[in-house]
Amino acid sequence: MTLLTGLDHVLIEAPADCEAAARHFFGDILGLPELSKPPALAARGGCWFGLPDGRQLHIGVTPDFQPRKKGHPGLRCQQLDQISAHLSRHGIPHQADAEAGVARIFLDDPWGNRLEIVEGQHPSKPT
Repeated sequence: MTLLTGLDHVLIEAPADCEAAARHFFGDILGLPELSKPPALAARGGCWFGLPDGRQLHIGVTPDFQPRKKGHPGLRCQQLDQISAHLSRHGIPHQADAEAGVARIFLDDPWGNRLEIVEGQHPSKPT
């Protein structure tokens, strides 16, 4: 019996007053639409964004924020070279890597959290 049916969202931690930077980076640069937060959660700050497959990326305000340098969301794209060129045009540093057997880049969000963008998806097989 499968108990879980999928991944709903990933939350990235951010400092207080992160909303303008989140909207610029995830909305304007990466092109993700902002989603409305439930009123009870909106009072906490942060932003939610939609991904094309229906999953969500949440930016949540965290007291005593520290950027995550290892743990990270892995986002997908169809053409990594286009994403790389787009990031370069916006002055966003990123590093290419294929160590995991798939073309990918690593970059930081506006607060120093690590992000990964993968072309296609990581190959996986049940163990």
